Amino acid sequence: MRVRLSLSEMQIAAQAAVQRQLQNLKNNAKPAFGAGNKNDWQLHIEGCLGEMALAKSLGVYWDGKGIMRSFDVGSYDVRTTSGENNRLIIHDSDPDDRFIFLLVGSNGSYRICGGIIAKDAKQKKYWVDPGTGRPAYFIPQKDLRMPNE
Repeated sequence: MRVRLSLSEMQIAAQAAVQRQLQNLKNNAKPAFGAGNKNDWQLHIEGCLGEMALAKSLGVYWDGKGIMRSFDVGSYDVRTTSGENNRLIIHDSDPDDRFIFLLVGSNGSYRICGGIIAKDAKQKKYWVDPGTGRPAYFIPQKDLRMPNE
């Protein structure tokens, strides 16, 4: 399924992303999982755009607050990537009962690839160290499903 955000939806999501990044700067927060902070602003913006896109597709209100460890959209979490064939990344710290979606795209246009419940993703076959020193569970798009499947 593809979702295209309107310019006003992109503006709302980008403003939420700016607020998140400013809060991180205020709190001297460090990026999770050793991600570094070369592209913090871009990651926040694309992340919020992905959250907005999922909310739009589900018909769920998205307030963009970004409260740490709360759900991203309704009762779901979202990971956004621009790489067409990228995998969904799940970390040990992701709550086991969370369904996490993967969205692929950028600049307000996204493909919803499906998702997986975190505990189902935490299998040895998915554990990968991609050579960045940041190992995690990497779930291929072919193994993702919609929550009702």
